[in-house]
Amino acid sequence: MKLAVVGGGSTYTPELIDGFARLRDTLPIEELVLIDPAAERLELIGGLARRIFARQGHPGLITTTSDLDAGVDGADAVLLQLRVGGQAARLQDETWPLECGCVGQETTGAGGLAKALRTVPVVLGIAERVRRANPDAWIIDFTNPVGIVTRALLQAGHKAVGLCNVAIGLQRKFAALLDLAPADIHLDHVGLNHLTWELGVRRGGPGGEDLLPRLLAEHGDAVAADLRLPRAVLDRLGVVPSYYLRYFYAHDEVVRELATKPSRAAEVAAMERELLALYGDPALDEKPALLAKRGGAFYSEAAVDLAASLLGDGGPAVQVVNTLNNGTLPFLPDDAVVEVQARVDGSGPVPLAVPRPDPLHAGLIAHVTAYEDLALDAALRGGRDRVFRALLAHPLVGQFDRAEGLTDRLLAHNKEHLAWA
Repeated sequence: MKLAVVGGGSTYTPELIDGFARLRDTLPIEELVLIDPAAERLELIGGLARRIFARQGHPGLITTTSDLDAGVDGADAVLLQLRVGGQAARLQDETWPLECGCVGQETTGAGGLAKALRTVPVVLGIAERVRRANPDAWIIDFTNPVGIVTRALLQAGHKAVGLCNVAIGLQRKFAALLDLAPADIHLDHVGLNHLTWELGVRRGGPGGEDLLPRLLAEHGDAVAADLRLPRAVLDRLGVVPSYYLRYFYAHDEVVRELATKPSRAAEVAAMERELLALYGDPALDEKPALLAKRGGAFYSEAAVDLAASLLGDGGPAVQVVNTLNNGTLPFLPDDAVVEVQARVDGSGPVPLAVPRPDPLHAGLIAHVTAYEDLALDAALRGGRDRVFRALLAHPLVGQFDRAEGLTDRLLAHNKEHLAWA
């Protein structure tokens, strides 16, 4: 089995490598190719990746290359984890929206739109080259905004599945709080990427005993603290929202916070410099503890499980993925991309039936889906008016003057990445 990772020079990659090494019986990789144009970073991370495999006794071959076509040739699956514009672009995404009184964040709001505009054309170009090299390869997208990027890939006819670590992180946390094994916890995880709610926490699988009332009653304070939301909000909702819902439920509070502290992008950039220095140590042969602060917790386990289901010869497995709606949420179009539990095998994911969301959640899901329609149109066809329409449609913007100001700033800060601008 051959896997390729586009964006293999990411500081995330050792997390992925560690998962591949530990879970080699689940996903028996014979060759792993790390692909990245940043040769110096790639060499550092490739060396650490080989040492991690060696320490854990993994026999697989790890190679590095900046040649995309050569790297993906013959790959059974290609993982995408790239960041167009790097941390410098992320820093802009997190700062200029604040000038208009809006959340500055890399995956939602105006910053998320900027990231989508930069990313979708690049990802589609990569996917076309993967299809030419090996039309049977699966593309697993971890590149944000995952929902929009995955929809672009599926709309273009690629064999693609979107992946996010939010659900597996909540599953692991809930299991620990309830003193259960993670495999015993099934989430009724419903919504869009970075816009989800846990409508049930079930013991043993779909249809099992719902432990959500117990979780909220006994551990509501801990859950609320992780989400940075008041406990009273969880009690009134009766469900557990993704921590990204704080940008919606406490938007003005978040804007005030972001205006008075260093950006997450600046923190991550400093952390990455420290990580790269660690990765260059020839004695290091395991992922450093600092990597846990970088984000992406349990990404490797989710990626291994998904790739194993898509490529293995075993039975189907149930996992949270981003895939076509196809009637799963009846108030959305079939070609919308939703994030839900799905049964996954070699033919791809098939969403499970999910509880119908309360109108409180369904309305926001439908609203953001409409924004994603317009965002994808802007990413594919360009044009100032399309950018403005997408921003006006976003529930975190929604006002004419703000949308105008944000459009001007988005275009000014992203000219080098948008050919049409």
